Amino acid sequence: MLLTLAACAAAVALGLSLRGGGDGDTARASTSAADRFDADRAWRLVEQQLRHGQRPAGTPQLRALAEELKPLLPDGRFEALPGEPGLRNVVGTLPGRRPGIVIGAHYDTLASPPGFVGANNGAAGTAIVLEVARALRRAPRPKGAREVRFVLFDGEEPAQGLPEESADFYRSGLRGSRAYVKAHPGRTAQMILLDYVGNRGLRLPRESSSSKPLWAQLRAAARRVGAQRFFPAADGTTITDDHTPFLRAGVSAIDLIDWSYPGHDAGDTLAKLSRTSIDAVGETVTDLALRLRAGR
Repeated sequence: MLLTLAACAAAVALGLSLRGGGDGDTARASTSAADRFDADRAWRLVEQQLRHGQRPAGTPQLRALAEELKPLLPDGRFEALPGEPGLRNVVGTLPGRRPGIVIGAHYDTLASPPGFVGANNGAAGTAIVLEVARALRRAPRPKGAREVRFVLFDGEEPAQGLPEESADFYRSGLRGSRAYVKAHPGRTAQMILLDYVGNRGLRLPRESSSSKPLWAQLRAAARRVGAQRFFPAADGTTITDDHTPFLRAGVSAIDLIDWSYPGHDAGDTLAKLSRTSIDAVGETVTDLALRLRAGR
């Protein structure tokens, strides 16, 4: 993902103003109205990804991880990225009427700095997508249910260097999301992207290109599950991310990302994450997805 350069200072200031103290990383979020999402399972999925070490697109370690993740999605399958040898999205589907919903995250990591394991920049969002898929698969299917697709995007990061060093990150990165949108025109009405969503002190203002009506529905879901404090009533800045190709295709899309987190640093490790944050986001997205699937 890439922040517009003009907004860097504003993003840092916003992150500092919204970030609170410790969030009790070994405790669950207050989710008195619902308990559909298993944060402990999601945490183990983060650990499973990190055991593969650094996982840049196309590497043997990422391809090995993809083989482990595919069976965890309903009707899981690979979709190759045209023109990108060795790269593939991992896609799961709950059938229903179309256009449907996409819930996604990227599962690759930066190629540099060396040793970057992407606990929050990749693994946390991926784990939440997998557990939301499990929760929705176990829930009763509503009459007239809409299709839900779970997509783990490959090639979100550029092949080398950092996104902010790229002259055109939209083209050098976002390879999996661009390929998905091109391959499935008209199939998606709403898209929810999870990026930096598992860190301690998590605060998720609205990324400013995210669709306002869908973001309002997300915040309503957070209130229902008791996680509203993680989603302040504030707008962040504009970030180019895997939701951007969907927006450009006319799809209502939102990006859950705490840009104040240093996600391009080798210190992005498991120690920076919080079960409370993961649970809050997981419960919120599960609640929203259940309502969207039912057409509410």
